[in-house]
Amino acid sequence: MSAKQYDTLDNTTLTRLAQQALRRYPAPLQGELRLLCRSENATFVVTAGGKRYALRLHRGDYHEKVDIESELLWLDALREAGIPVPEALVDCEGVRVQTLPLAGGQVRHAVLFHWIEGDMPDTGVDPRAFRQLGEITARLHQHSRQWRKPEGFRRILWDHPSMVSPEGHWGDWRDAQGLTHHNHDVVDAALARIRHQLNEYGRDQARFGLIHADLRLTNLLLWQGETRVIDFDDCGMGWYLHDLAAAISFVEHHPRAEAWVENWLAGYERVAHISDADMAVVPALLMQRRIQLTAWVASHAQTEMAQSLGSEWVGHTVRLCHRFMEEDALLPVGA
Repeated sequence: MSAKQYDTLDNTTLTRLAQQALRRYPAPLQGELRLLCRSENATFVVTAGGKRYALRLHRGDYHEKVDIESELLWLDALREAGIPVPEALVDCEGVRVQTLPLAGGQVRHAVLFHWIEGDMPDTGVDPRAFRQLGEITARLHQHSRQWRKPEGFRRILWDHPSMVSPEGHWGDWRDAQGLTHHNHDVVDAALARIRHQLNEYGRDQARFGLIHADLRLTNLLLWQGETRVIDFDDCGMGWYLHDLAAAISFVEHHPRAEAWVENWLAGYERVAHISDADMAVVPALLMQRRIQLTAWVASHAQTEMAQSLGSEWVGHTVRLCHRFMEEDALLPVGA
């Protein structure tokens, strides 16, 4: 995994690449292009023929073409199972993953999706909405456990080293602004406990498999009582209950976070059972995710998302680590 963490191309260059990708699609899909957001990738809204589409322009140094094609294969299988997820379109050559050349031999990949209607919830959402999220996550996990992956299928690995080690996919949490060496001690202690608990928990097929890995509020759409899941860009191999930790990404310190977790678990239990061993490892997974996100904030400091978190966010990570170490029975969430 490259140490590069953010696409340094400016918006003008990204828009030109998106226009280049769009020209490869049939004429009815040619239309107005507008940059919607930048995070790991750049996402554009395409308006053509009275309809909207989403064009995802991948950053470099993250997923190769085979990884993106594997993501789309899982989406195909999920739709066939009746789970509402994005659908990619093919270009004039029948290709779904575009490869766009850049100077110096680099490339960027792009995928055009049908638009999915819905409203994105925020931290003011009724906690009971997390029951819907828990239910649909359980359905994803049931499908993952039963689905036979096609030959050549390849997705990113989300284990303890790849999430929170200095060589992790999102960089080193120690680089986060506001952390002191004294803070390092409690985070290191929390990581040692997490590592021990996850080693004890293990990675058998009932506990570790293909997951969304980023099922948070910004990747949900609520539409006419239905919870729809978008943005499978980070899907990969990890602990199934990591999807619970991801559900409250960036807002683990929110006063309502514990209620969100409780409702997610209640919704999940409507579809699939969570054992005592699973429940016992939930605090470790929640804390691991928060530290993983601290690494993301450090390596993506120039993004709008990281800058919107405010100066106290990293301090809350340290506080939650203290809670995790002081009282193992408490969830490391909340005010």
